[in-house]
Amino acid sequence: MSKKNRSGIIYSTNPDFEYQSDESAEVATLSPSQQNLKIWLVKLGGNKVVTTIRGFIGTGTDLADLGKQLKTACGSGGSTKDDEILIQGDHRDKVLTWLTGKGYKARKAGG
Repeated sequence: MSKKNRSGIIYSTNPDFEYQSDESAEVATLSPSQQNLKIWLVKLGGNKVVTTIRGFIGTGTDLADLGKQLKTACGSGGSTKDDEILIQGDHRDKVLTWLTGKGYKARKAGG
């Protein structure tokens, strides 16, 4: 742990002292039937459209794996960041059918 993350602790005379970080451990990945995913269409600047999948509960590596599978299924680029999967273009219907086919609870969200 870097010293920058230790807020307020400078020195302790207690030999048994162990610093308790505020960082929470990653949550275990839920099974597909327990996931409640929402598929959004977001318009970015420059008339760019991005399909966003939110609501995934699990580890970052599982989120990245799911994002890679979705990008391959859609034949498009994208990324995973901030607990979201971003896919370039309007692929809401493809993503919805792919996720429901794999057993995920998913639905379209937003206007």
